[in-house]
Amino acid sequence: MCGILAVLGCADASLARRSRVIELSRRLRHRGPDWSGIHCFEDCYLAHQRLAIMDPTSGDQPLYNEDKTIVVTVAEGKLKSHKFSTGSDCEVIAHLYEEYGEDFVDMLDGMFSFVLLDTRDKSFIVARDAIGITPLYMGWGLDGSIWFASEMKALSDDCERFVSFLPGHLYSSKNGGLRRWYNPPWYSERIPSTPYDPLVLREAFEKAVVKRLMTDVPFGVLLSGGLDSSLVAAVASRHLAGTKLLGSGALSCIPSGSPDLRAAREVADYLGTLHHEFHFTVQEGIDALEEVIYHIETYDVTTIRASTPMFLMSRKIKSLGVKMVLSGEGSDEIFGGYLYFHKAPNKRSFMRKRIKALHLYDCLRANKSTSAWGLEARVPFLDKSFINIAMEIDPDWKMIRPDLGRIEKWVLRNAFDDEQNPFLPKHILYRQKEQFSDGVGYSWIDGLKDHANEHVSDAMLMNASFVYPENTPTTKEAYYYRTIFEKFFPKVDSPRGPSVACSTAKAVEWDASWSKNLDPSGRAALGVHEAAYEGPRVPPRPLRTPPAR
Repeated sequence: MCGILAVLGCADASLARRSRVIELSRRLRHRGPDWSGIHCFEDCYLAHQRLAIMDPTSGDQPLYNEDKTIVVTVAEGKLKSHKFSTGSDCEVIAHLYEEYGEDFVDMLDGMFSFVLLDTRDKSFIVARDAIGITPLYMGWGLDGSIWFASEMKALSDDCERFVSFLPGHLYSSKNGGLRRWYNPPWYSERIPSTPYDPLVLREAFEKAVVKRLMTDVPFGVLLSGGLDSSLVAAVASRHLAGTKLLGSGALSCIPSGSPDLRAAREVADYLGTLHHEFHFTVQEGIDALEEVIYHIETYDVTTIRASTPMFLMSRKIKSLGVKMVLSGEGSDEIFGGYLYFHKAPNKRSFMRKRIKALHLYDCLRANKSTSAWGLEARVPFLDKSFINIAMEIDPDWKMIRPDLGRIEKWVLRNAFDDEQNPFLPKHILYRQKEQFSDGVGYSWIDGLKDHANEHVSDAMLMNASFVYPENTPTTKEAYYYRTIFEKFFPKVDSPRGPSVACSTAKAVEWDASWSKNLDPSGRAALGVHEAAYEGPRVPPRPLRTPPAR
């Protein structure tokens, strides 16, 4: 996933300003280690750090239309009615803009953040993908300039104020502001009523996975052993039958005791993928914390716990020569996979909120943990077409109903429960959810807490509200992460602008017991988890098993 930096409307258009933009753009080089580019037009600068996934030989950016009056960085798609100078999927942006104007953004299908400059009238538009898979930030300089960047670190020293650019939004200099371009029916407050059709759901997901297999470089799958990553691997390997898919890996703090590790091995054996396991110790994870927080740019406890293994794993994966991976983010939010959904009182309470916040948590983790090492993560569960289908299903089908044999994410499990041509072993298909940070072993979380306890005193935590009045940490672990974050981004929570770091993630408090829980990990649902494992876990008879192919 490439890195972009745009500075538009600078009062200073000197060589010194160009050098400064290049210097700041270098802070994003981890996102795009393959090449750098910059375009300067009067008082506007567009800089780019490229990760070459499609057309490595000729797709350097910024990209242009035929007469080079339109300059753009980063997006995804195809268009046949123009002459293309590269094989990069990003070039389509300039041509779509020429043909359709600003309204073309809803035609894009994929993950993207881009800045487009029209030099004919010096106007520009900026947009971010529907869910916020790719990060984007927006800032303002004292000289009246407006800035856009893939990560905060390129803005924090030179912008007086900066904020997160909202997913599914477009900024237009012509129309003077930000507007939402992504307006699917499920975004409203109405309750969807489409009946559940397992075949439609399965086919939509298969298309989403296959669509993400377009690449000119080696790729793999992040196989945790959970339902979501296992389904991604199963669909990809079935589509690539005869090809050795590189399954990249299960992680463990406990060399042989991790529940995810055992399941990942079994899935890899079942699918016949080329599997790699990467192990790390608690101390190795602790040693990486400062780097992790610098790259993911948040102090959220759950995000840091889960990002550290992913950060370490991404480095190992890159060492294998892999530049792109498929991952399973988004499924839990779409289908109610987290164990606290057992407490959802009704279908109106069941949906939306978690999906709208994905850009602050899971998308942020997946993108920045991998991009730290020049690795691109693609997420088929967040395919725009698939989400629109999945979110239109009447949420009554997604409700957890033990009396009907429906566990969490039953609609997804049932869609892939094919007796004639199984995608996965039955017990993997119906395996209960593990938090990422919990699935790699509880010793990781305990080690983090012990380390934080050594560095944060009772007095420090007692006075936390005075030191950090915004999003005040409530545990020593949260306080410790906050001190590291403030070292790198000291202005983020200052009076000069609101914080763009996400606040502490909390499960939806459908039950009074949640408000008493200070630990945001999956342990909050241990009662649910243990109860669900009482007795044999025999999956219910499928509502309707789609025919084998």
